Amino acid sequence: MRYLLIISIVLALSSCSTIKFKNITYTTSVQNKPLKLNVFVPRKMNGKKLPVLVYVHGGNWNTGNKNIYGFFGRNFAKKDVITVIPSYTLSPEADYDQMAAEIATAIKWVETDIETYGGNPEKLFVTGHSAGGHLVALAAMNPKYGVPEGTVSGIILNDAAGLDMKHYLEQIPPTDTNDYLTTWTNDPQEWKNASPIYFLNDKTPPFLIYVGTKTYPSIKVANERFVKELNQYQKDVTPILVKKKHIPMILQYFWPWNDRIDETVDFMKRVAN
Repeated sequence: MRYLLIISIVLALSSCSTIKFKNITYTTSVQNKPLKLNVFVPRKMNGKKLPVLVYVHGGNWNTGNKNIYGFFGRNFAKKDVITVIPSYTLSPEADYDQMAAEIATAIKWVETDIETYGGNPEKLFVTGHSAGGHLVALAAMNPKYGVPEGTVSGIILNDAAGLDMKHYLEQIPPTDTNDYLTTWTNDPQEWKNASPIYFLNDKTPPFLIYVGTKTYPSIKVANERFVKELNQYQKDVTPILVKKKHIPMILQYFWPWNDRIDETVDFMKRVAN
């Protein structure tokens, strides 16, 4: 009972200090369905243009909902970071390519429209957990998706999956389980196209990377491979290891005093200045 009371107080305080603009349509999917996003801003803006963080949720590419993650948006807004949480079409209605294209469109929407909500498009960062980490990295890094170079100031990965899907699917080919055959196809070239590791270069935005020490082995392996390749261009990037399993890696952001929030805000300030 006491625990529930604490949660209620935290939610009430967060809600009082922030404003949520919900279900803003940013585009229409190829299935002709509106795709929407939520924007979280501090209640007191003081006339400043604030940095922006786009968060993409995970869920194995076939589950998840932007509305679950209001705690993430509220807690970053409390730190004077305008936070945008978009929806995207899930598998089996979409494959990875459509999902990444939708996230890229959301990023471009933020670039052109976020000033309306007090955001600074020149300080635009992206982040995602699990499948969301994969999608936001691919959308920002693969020029196919049309996010102009320099749009994204930095990328924060939280226990990201799918950073090297080619390597993973060569070991465990996709089947209908978890809709993977729909998500990834059975074409090895598509597996490569789906893998952010192949789009790293000397113009890749700066990274902040978190990996759970108790996460899935496949995520550990993919992050190790990704960071090894990244270090050719960003020599000082070392993953921050957090003693948590996969799901708790995002649930920790429920608490506004979480160290990850402060670390992310510090990273954004350091990169943007």
